[in-house]
Amino acid sequence: MLLTCQAGYEALLAREVAEIHGGVVREQGPGWVRVEAAWPALAAVGMPAFAHLALLAPLEVKGETVNALAGAVSDHFLEGLRGERVEAPWPAVWQGPAELVGLGRRISAVEAACAERVRRRVARIARLAGAELPRGPGPVRARGLFVHFTDFGRLWVAREAVVAGPRRMADDPLAPSRSYLKVEEAYAVLGVEPRPGEHVCDLGAAPGGWSFSAARRGACVIAVDNGPLKGGALGHAGIDHRREDAFRFQPEAGQPCDWLFCDLVEEPHHVLADLVTPWLARGWCRRFIVNLKFGRVDPVRLLRELRVPDSPLARHAPGARILHLFHDREEFTVVGAVAGLAPSPAAASA
Repeated sequence: MLLTCQAGYEALLAREVAEIHGGVVREQGPGWVRVEAAWPALAAVGMPAFAHLALLAPLEVKGETVNALAGAVSDHFLEGLRGERVEAPWPAVWQGPAELVGLGRRISAVEAACAERVRRRVARIARLAGAELPRGPGPVRARGLFVHFTDFGRLWVAREAVVAGPRRMADDPLAPSRSYLKVEEAYAVLGVEPRPGEHVCDLGAAPGGWSFSAARRGACVIAVDNGPLKGGALGHAGIDHRREDAFRFQPEAGQPCDWLFCDLVEEPHHVLADLVTPWLARGWCRRFIVNLKFGRVDPVRLLRELRVPDSPLARHAPGARILHLFHDREEFTVVGAVAGLAPSPAAASA
């Protein structure tokens, strides 16, 4: 299969697949890794954290001209339609490394030529095509047309893909920092977001991007940080800024928060052991979005530690997902729900 990731992290994705998932890495390039691995075996461990999209059983296509590439892709797609009923919208996703200057124009030309060929043969099905990846809590397995260029004259095409969820988010001019984009993206992956009336504890909140994100949705936010809030978070009516130590802060007894947010610039084992684990073990939150910085540790080793059967995540939040989001840098975003806690009254009544 062909796995895509954020450019610059393909070597880490290759290590993760080889060392944790047991796959064999065949080659890699900017933002992609080709591996020999069956999807069920890969999925048994969980979608690789660094992977954004997995093209299943892709076909390699080579060609010197736009028409040669478009013809091969359209033939593969049309052949795959034999005996298949298509009644609902389907994704037609064309991608390639932005690092290859001019490749975007090549992709657009091949895409247009391929779309015209498909339209001439199966106009009704062609009208159902959409350029967006499926949305919703991932990973999502989808059928359609998925094309990834690895060079100007070489691409991989698949009828099926697994979407992990990461995607580019729209910024807000009032957001205090770019970290706002990370929590917005995490909602899309988790498939749920703070609701009006829910309570959010944002530990290490300054300058307030995550607090602002929750407050603009009507949630009641306690922003814990000795540093100042800025932008739309400063003075926001829905944000209670507490100048306290995030590691010492505790919610009111018997009143768990609906959400724990944490994006601290601290060593990840310290955050996990001394902050996240107590919150999960004691049921102080129902859902959580936590970032763990891996800039000074081995990220693949950290992934292995997070996924062992006796890890805090496995014990207290089975089903939690570990991702390297589109807007992440040297960090993992961990999202999930604490086992055994009922939904909040605000969520239950929505």
